[in-house]
Amino acid sequence: MGIGERLKMARQMAGMSQRDLAKAAGVSAMAISKYERDLMTPGSDVLLRLGRALDVRAGFFLRPVTTSLTAPSFRRRASLGPRAQQAILARTQAWLERYLDVESLVADAPAYVPPAGDARAATLDEVERVAEDVRRTWDLGLDPIDSLVEVLERHGIKVGLIDAVEGSDHFDALTLWADAQTPVMVVKAGMPGDRQRLSLAHELGHLILDPAPELDEEKAAFRFAGAFLVPRSMALYELGERRSELDMLELHILKHRYGVSMQAWIYRAHDLGIISDAAATALWKQFSARGWREEEPGDPIPQEVPERLERLVLRALAEDVITESRAAELLGRPLRAYREAQAERHAGFPALVRP
Repeated sequence: MGIGERLKMARQMAGMSQRDLAKAAGVSAMAISKYERDLMTPGSDVLLRLGRALDVRAGFFLRPVTTSLTAPSFRRRASLGPRAQQAILARTQAWLERYLDVESLVADAPAYVPPAGDARAATLDEVERVAEDVRRTWDLGLDPIDSLVEVLERHGIKVGLIDAVEGSDHFDALTLWADAQTPVMVVKAGMPGDRQRLSLAHELGHLILDPAPELDEEKAAFRFAGAFLVPRSMALYELGERRSELDMLELHILKHRYGVSMQAWIYRAHDLGIISDAAATALWKQFSARGWREEEPGDPIPQEVPERLERLVLRALAEDVITESRAAELLGRPLRAYREAQAERHAGFPALVRP
């Protein structure tokens, strides 16, 4: 078995060109090209140098690629260069392979089933109806969603965080399919929680909606996101049916109650006719004048962290399905480092507690 595909994936994960890797590993660019095309096989010493240069274990190169991905749909505020796209996609594949591996080990892989109901929409009002149907089908009620990541994971959608790579400053999220049956959503690590949640709900809109040709897909997905996170009846309950003005502190409190930005609340109020065009324009002018378009005032919403993969690894380890070294491989970092990080995150929970 050749290492070419895995080597290329690791190089792309690192955001390196063949020439960059050749220099870091002390080999020629021609050799890297031949390794990646399986025209030549590196010796053990070169393999170790490649692993060090790419910050992966040598064993990474020896595992087969087990998951096929569709072309991703990136959501971004500006274009991404080819190298940044390749790095994001390669990191997505490496994370997803570990996720699917541990699911197979514990035989716990919830299948994605499209929500029941008619997903067709020719108007934005029909988009609202689709969002309400999804909440009803998934038994979410009308209250704020505490963890959107957990809701998506529970319904068979894989959710991951990808660290920023060079040239990905404006990357927010992507959606793709694994093995043509599992939807995958990836968002950039470090985003404010309110933007992350809106991005995920937006991706869900793209996944579920069947918009008519005359309906702008991006506008429809954005409207779905707002309606999914803040159903119409709850927006009317919180704000009232008609307002001439919205208070900034009121918006901040609602931001924390629903995990939705102040600006998204303004959009929601305007979309539902709660505030007029003029009132919305006046609010946007205030946000622009105070520099709040990029960073809203007050304490931010923490980013949600997907934890299902880690919980499955801990389950497999506790049941002696895997060894500690395999657990570290599936977690993507040394087990001790993972436990210590969790101990720090969870107020000093003992890092090395094992049965």
